[in-house]
Amino acid sequence: MAKEEKELKGMDAWTWDYEREPVPEMKKKSWWSSGLIFGGVAACLAALMVGGIVGSMLNLSDALIAIVCGCLVTTVIAAVTAAVAARINLSTPMISRFAFGDWGVVIVALVLALGCYGWFAVQLGLFGETARASIGLMTGVTPGTVGLWLAIIFGGLAMISSAIFGYKTIAWLSYIAVVPIVGIMIASVVVVLGTHPWGELLMHAPPNPAPIAIPISIIAGGFMVGAVIAPDVSRYAKSTGHAVGGVLLGFLAFQIVLIFMGAILAHAANEWDAVKIMLGLGWGILGMLVLVLAQWTTNDNNLYSAALSFAVVFRRWPRWWLTLGAGVIGILLALWGIYGQFPNWLMFLGVLIPPIAGIYVADYFITNRDFYKFENLPKVAKVRWLMLATWVVSSFIGLCTTPAGAAPGALGWFKITTIPAIDTFLISFVLAIIVGWAYKKVKGGWPEATPA
Repeated sequence: MAKEEKELKGMDAWTWDYEREPVPEMKKKSWWSSGLIFGGVAACLAALMVGGIVGSMLNLSDALIAIVCGCLVTTVIAAVTAAVAARINLSTPMISRFAFGDWGVVIVALVLALGCYGWFAVQLGLFGETARASIGLMTGVTPGTVGLWLAIIFGGLAMISSAIFGYKTIAWLSYIAVVPIVGIMIASVVVVLGTHPWGELLMHAPPNPAPIAIPISIIAGGFMVGAVIAPDVSRYAKSTGHAVGGVLLGFLAFQIVLIFMGAILAHAANEWDAVKIMLGLGWGILGMLVLVLAQWTTNDNNLYSAALSFAVVFRRWPRWWLTLGAGVIGILLALWGIYGQFPNWLMFLGVLIPPIAGIYVADYFITNRDFYKFENLPKVAKVRWLMLATWVVSSFIGLCTTPAGAAPGALGWFKITTIPAIDTFLISFVLAIIVGWAYKKVKGGWPEATPA
């Protein structure tokens, strides 16, 4: 047991999760462990619904191409960020301390926390609506507002219960949940293929045809934040190979399969709503339980990552306090109905968050790798202003490439890749390299980030 763990007592000892320290060698896990956690995150209603939306835009052949392309984009970025975490064994906000400075990271961490936190509240609201709709479809009587509130409260408490104990509990929940989730999805596809032959589905025309670039953008942009915060899980990887292997299993294999199954079901049922499709197949309580598990394994990760970010801001507070407090506030926001009002802000955060990864990936792999060691944290400047400026410029360009009205401040002036989240990642990566090289050429190094 690590020295830090021996000094902890009570709840602090039970919930210790190396939120501000490197994960020790004896605690590291295989690619299978992180892959199942990422698979649990991927196995959610959002993935099925994205598949349904893609299926409504494209025939199945083109849908598969779009899904593979979109998932490859997020997989590549997740693999790179996970590789950084596997080498220094720190969470996303802790890695960001090197890139943005000891106090400059506070702004970045709050943005990361707000993104994860916002998704927690939105997904919790969706969880409540799913539970209410499921009961209504099974019984013919849809619970009222009180029933919705109860579902949100109990769902939120369940998600807090696994997030509060950290990686080990999240991993065990994923081990238990992923197999039945994927199993019932496959069984659903088998059922619909029994009444809708594969050849018939391939010939089925999409009801809302769109250029293939649009669904690729939806997939890549929608799951980009997960790729940026992959270090929160991959810091436990035994090696870079294990980290990348976990990403390939969760972000690529699981995600492609689940999204494509959503597209198949949508074509067969002429319906993109995964809840209606699943329960319409007659799965009843089993279907409801699987849908509940799917939301749980995704949303406890949102809360977990939010607490890791808050741990860099509130450095004297135990992570479990931060998890509990954030979870309770998230429940209140979901009860208030934020899930119906927050999507535009989440798109805004989807422009702000990817540059964080672009900057620390460039700084680590290209410019300043030798400095990214835990023992060097006391030598980091309070604020690395040039990197913060790079983040601001990259985010602004992302707003320029985001269609006007799609997010607060979106300008829609021009396009680069058609995916604003990818635009900001790539721009920040390139700018961070240019800024790093220029600074070294002029100053001969990074005085604010050079080991003594």
